Amino acid sequence: MSDRRPGISWAPAILLGRAVRVAARLRKRGGGSAVPGLVVNRVAPRFLGSMLSSFPDGLVVVSGSAGKSTTTKMLVTILEAHGKRVFTNPSTANISQGLTSALLERADLTGRVDADIAVLEMDEGHGALLGPQFEARSVLLTNVMTDQIDRFHDSEKVLGMLRRIAERAGESLILNGDDALVAKLAPTGDDGPRAEYFGVTDEVLALLPKGLGYAETMSARHDGGTMVTALSGRTASIAFDGAVHEVTLPARGVHYAVDAAGALASAKDLLGPEFEPATAVAAVSAMPAVFGRGEVVTVRGKRIEFVLVQNPTSFQLNVDELEPGLDQVLVAMGSDVRDPSYFWPVDATRIGRARIVAGSKADDIALQLSYQGIEVDEIIEDLPTALDRFLALPEPERGVKTIVFTADSMRRTRAHLGLSR
Repeated sequence: MSDRRPGISWAPAILLGRAVRVAARLRKRGGGSAVPGLVVNRVAPRFLGSMLSSFPDGLVVVSGSAGKSTTTKMLVTILEAHGKRVFTNPSTANISQGLTSALLERADLTGRVDADIAVLEMDEGHGALLGPQFEARSVLLTNVMTDQIDRFHDSEKVLGMLRRIAERAGESLILNGDDALVAKLAPTGDDGPRAEYFGVTDEVLALLPKGLGYAETMSARHDGGTMVTALSGRTASIAFDGAVHEVTLPARGVHYAVDAAGALASAKDLLGPEFEPATAVAAVSAMPAVFGRGEVVTVRGKRIEFVLVQNPTSFQLNVDELEPGLDQVLVAMGSDVRDPSYFWPVDATRIGRARIVAGSKADDIALQLSYQGIEVDEIIEDLPTALDRFLALPEPERGVKTIVFTADSMRRTRAHLGLSR
């Protein structure tokens, strides 16, 4: 579905996008990263679809409610370890203007990107809208969860979006076999893409009192595929290619183990005979956390762990993995949370004590924490002030300084602390 017909040149669009990028960065240092894509999508609406269809080894799309960023990064890491040149997008650039901006960064004036294959994380809604513009070699679908109330609150709505993305897969669908809604997207005929599955064993599921957090977990378990067979801290046992492999995860939690299983299943499918299990395991095991997701950074001489929460399920899964007894936790909720009440079902008692609660929705999250018996020392709505106060606190008696934040607060935190994207 490429628009690379004779006489079509994307040079004007690329030059325009680069000019807009320079102007945006002059206006706001480090900002405006999506603006070039927004402009180019308006003046050259076929640019994105053409570029996505131009890679020699095809396009791989990763989508779903949660786990997209980590799964994409893991898959890219594995493919690169096998010698593939991969084009990918930053996890914050998973909507149409972000994807276009990422392409503008790498494309030459002929509209070519020096890469063998593209592996792109796509937001469910934007991916569904973009579907008619691209053909994917493979699509990996992570899960369906109850998302933000103002976005994709209805799981059937999300399923419909993922179906439109799945329909673009030419060769394969890599599906979470534990998610009953994702399983509905498996091909039923012999002429469609093949299906490969990943997930956890019954034994692992039985050890999760709160489950996997999907909108609907499979009651009849699938057989085979790439399976998480055991989990301890940041070490997961994952079975594939007839053996069980020990994989070090970038952060604690079963959701990261499932992300690794999905990435391994996809890499095995894409690489075929070239796939080397030892190379793949070593690549994932050496991978740092995707920013904000269990990432540990050093700022002003202080070690800080970032814990991103984006919906009730991710809030629950990530808070459950916090080290017990932490005495220095900052919780920040920003403007991205339109209705904070949808976080109320989350049991956040593992936090224990919040030294500071911050952000534009600080009062709301502080009220929830207080009702759950969590001690809240201080409420500071201004996030930069709260961060400076938090960093100035003495070293914690247990663990490291920990910041639990929503996406808007994550972006503002990183900008204030001078951390690159």
